Amino acid sequence: MPDQVFLHQPVDGEVRRTTWAQAADAALRMATALQGFELEPGDRVAILAKNSAEWILADVAIAMAGFISVPIYPTASQDTVSHVLRHSEAKLVFVGKLDDHATTISGISTDIPRIAFPYETISDCHHQWQTLIDNNQPLARPAEPGADDIMTILYTSGSTGLPKGVVLTFGAYEYASIAAANTVNTDTSDHLFSYLPLAHITERTCTAGPALYRGTQCSFVESLATFPRDLKNASPTIFISVPRLWVKFQSGVHARIPPSKLKLLLAIPVIGKLVAGKIRRELGFINCRHYGSGSAPISPATLTWYHKLGVNIGEGWGMSETSGLSCANSPFDARKLGTIGMPVPGTEMKLSDEGEILIRSPGLFVEYYKDPELTKEVFNEDGFFHTGDKGIWDETLRAFTITGRVKDIFKSAKGKYVTPVPIEAKLSSNPLVEQVCVMGAGLPAPVAVVVLTEVARTMPAEDIVAGFQETLESVNSGLESHERMSNIIIVSDEWTTEKGLLTPTLKVKRDKLEEKYGELIGKPYSQPVVWED
Repeated sequence: MPDQVFLHQPVDGEVRRTTWAQAADAALRMATALQGFELEPGDRVAILAKNSAEWILADVAIAMAGFISVPIYPTASQDTVSHVLRHSEAKLVFVGKLDDHATTISGISTDIPRIAFPYETISDCHHQWQTLIDNNQPLARPAEPGADDIMTILYTSGSTGLPKGVVLTFGAYEYASIAAANTVNTDTSDHLFSYLPLAHITERTCTAGPALYRGTQCSFVESLATFPRDLKNASPTIFISVPRLWVKFQSGVHARIPPSKLKLLLAIPVIGKLVAGKIRRELGFINCRHYGSGSAPISPATLTWYHKLGVNIGEGWGMSETSGLSCANSPFDARKLGTIGMPVPGTEMKLSDEGEILIRSPGLFVEYYKDPELTKEVFNEDGFFHTGDKGIWDETLRAFTITGRVKDIFKSAKGKYVTPVPIEAKLSSNPLVEQVCVMGAGLPAPVAVVVLTEVARTMPAEDIVAGFQETLESVNSGLESHERMSNIIIVSDEWTTEKGLLTPTLKVKRDKLEEKYGELIGKPYSQPVVWED
């Protein structure tokens, strides 16, 4: 086991491999180095970086040294970085690869020491990762935290307001990591692929955690540009993604094989299997045995499309406050497509009288850091956490389905409430849709704003309009009268985190989209499908 490879890190096209023994040695040496900064036990140490082998080793080293880790999204704005560091009172920060290095680190106060991960793109740091490891001996007596000791403070990617600090213990992290590993029967033969932000709970307890607790291999990406190459080279056995990226992969397939042609090919028994196998191979899934999706709702139509390719995506649900995966369609059951399945062992879930999901488990967070009033507000007297997600329970399927966030529901001018997420899921069945948001607070009828896929942008405008008119009629026919949309508006700008329209976990920021398109959706239109320009 010590000589088996643990981490695979691509650097300049070559893969740098780290065994378990080398990883332990590096983490212990870094732990010694951290204690050399004369921090007090329980002090906070931040990690501001894209995923890498060093990210995981730094996280382990922080725990070994007796400190608390504070991950920060690598796409965070300067203001968010500054807020997280100030609010957590971080005394030190690891800095890794970032898309906009100069702008992002400008949020770090000049009096906070910085340790640079070993990549050429990083500058303006006081200390170098490898130098600290070379100049320190392994820590002789690592900290031995108990289950109730604080391990990390995760700042939520929340779709509104400033990020909140979610305080998690070592016991909660261990429970969630092992629950995730057990859900897909992870063992030492598995190979995981880490590219979703490690600052997010999904990657922390569904990839890094199972790797550490079950001894799996873990690969990373060198950059966004090398993602396809790195995924193929890793050929993971377990692959977890978010809806936005599953749609991107689907669009990539459609760019090579038009949807109508692919549908025809897959319907032919022998040829269909060959085509599906080739697509899985091209995506890097030739050895993959489990696929997952989480972080945001995904259209059942997208899940069904992948199922026909032999890519059986089990949708999972969880939050930072629950330490990640709490409910999942795993083992995969095709009848449960569009649901989040059953709670993982040890987790209790139920619905309030208003349909809000309440949860109690060993993975629950301790508190919102420095906010006792909010902490008290979200727990009931029985220790159940109010998740803010609305859901339904299907007794026949034995599965929960998320219908949206409580705060996302809006009231139209008719005085009736509209829940946008299920409508968005239906609209997403149209393969021309890359992104969609249904809005309409105070309007006579809801309006859908959509961003086209790359393939759709090359199509004739009249074909796009005809396709959306058909979708609008089809979706409206299955809705209550007050839910029926008056228009689909096609906009030109893609919604990104850089523009402040998506969270770091690629959920839409509805308030920002409503602000951006408020005037556009409030206009009367003579046609049901219109263009922004």
